[in-house]
Amino acid sequence: MLFFKRRAQPRHSVWHESMQLSQWLGFGATELPELPELNTAPLLDPTRAFDVCHVGLVLRAVLGVQLLLALGAAVVAKDASQWLALTANGTVVTMFAVLSWLLTVCAAKRLWPRLPEPAQWAALMALGAVGALSGFALLSLTSEEPPGLWRIGSIAACGASGAALLLAWLKLREHTQRPADALAQLVELQSRIRPHFLFNTLNSAIALVQVDPARAESVLEDLAELFRVALADSSASVTLGEEIELARRYLAIEQIRFGKRLRVIWHLDPEADAARVPPLLLQPLVENAVRHGVEPNDEGGELEVTTQRHGAEVEIRIVNTVGAPALTVGHGLALRNVRQRLKLMHDVAARFDIDASPTRFALRLQVPL
Repeated sequence: MLFFKRRAQPRHSVWHESMQLSQWLGFGATELPELPELNTAPLLDPTRAFDVCHVGLVLRAVLGVQLLLALGAAVVAKDASQWLALTANGTVVTMFAVLSWLLTVCAAKRLWPRLPEPAQWAALMALGAVGALSGFALLSLTSEEPPGLWRIGSIAACGASGAALLLAWLKLREHTQRPADALAQLVELQSRIRPHFLFNTLNSAIALVQVDPARAESVLEDLAELFRVALADSSASVTLGEEIELARRYLAIEQIRFGKRLRVIWHLDPEADAARVPPLLLQPLVENAVRHGVEPNDEGGELEVTTQRHGAEVEIRIVNTVGAPALTVGHGLALRNVRQRLKLMHDVAARFDIDASPTRFALRLQVPL
């Protein structure tokens, strides 16, 4: 009812009441709302426990197996030279077995969750035994003495046991990440559903309906796109180009509110648009920049967004000027959320650095292409 009464009033009355509503709402006090109790059990991708296609995970697996090999060789070796010889020979077997096992698990990561739990263990332990025997066969090419059945059986048993240890570690790693993933999803909801931003945007659209209907329609389209993405499946990944377009829409809405006080500079590399990132990665970051770098300053501020490809990596930089203290104290939830989601998606292949000074605040993100 209130909306239709507004449309029936003269243009100057609509604008005046819109500005009064803007002042009453605070027009920018975007504190995190108290959300109702949510089911924090995340809907995880069932293939994630078997997603070993990450450099950091491969390095941990290889170093762990090599450490066990070195310790075992040290137990049976008589001296350092024999220990080096045993470790060198064992490395041929273990490296071939571990890398071939990880490669096969990665290639068929969508197959393993379809198998029952006992079948997963049996298949992957058998795969470990085959990998160890293949590595031992490679080592035996330099030996003229044929291996006995005891040696072959012990090598297969070691390979199966090593595969069981790796599988147990992967499953334990996936279970321990569930609480962190649930918290990241909850913080993501809290950081992106800000009622005051919705009120401010609708208020701006109401004010523009009589003055500039086309611009009001554009504002509402941008708002609808933001909420479409906000309510989409957060487990999927998106391209950096899509994130840039979403950030443009958000800043276009904020440009209505701040006018010339918000000065946005874009330096975009088209070759970086194909990089995969978590959804709603940039919007909370540019929102923080507006909230802390533009909103509290009478003169406004500058926001610079840069993307650049460096070989197989993409660098994202978000820099904003800093003046007066923010009107509301931040808790760093958006930054921690972004860092957590980058780690969950890209592990050690992603970087998140902060460079703060009295006059500027810079974020640097690095993701694989």
